[in-house]
Amino acid sequence: MLAIVDTRSLVAAADDRDPDHQAATNVLFRSGLILTVPAMVVAEATYLIAERFGAVVEARFLAGMTAFEVEAPPREDWARISDLVYQYRDFPLGGTDASIVALAERLNTDLIITLDRRHFAAVRPRHVSTFHILPE
Repeated sequence: MLAIVDTRSLVAAADDRDPDHQAATNVLFRSGLILTVPAMVVAEATYLIAERFGAVVEARFLAGMTAFEVEAPPREDWARISDLVYQYRDFPLGGTDASIVALAERLNTDLIITLDRRHFAAVRPRHVSTFHILPE
């Protein structure tokens, strides 16, 4: 099953002191999942990991990205990302989270791996009524 991975799950998996580390690691290594990470998520996670832990952990994280498919937004996704940021401006839903929604819609999956239930439970994607969120 295809799943889109959010920033917070990657950061928690990189930090063994994070209270959500075990839950994030368990779901990221669950068998049967095809994990896809939006390129904007990689950029955000890399920045956060470098700020918190330094270049050595950042380099280790980047080397670990070989376990994932990484997708940059194609031209047609940018309008949808912009629409989502505008639609949820009072929430707010930023560009990185909007890129997750746009990618999920384009790849026709309802499965999001995130520790940010608040955002993804509130967003109404075009292709399904709600997202299925892991870890549960």
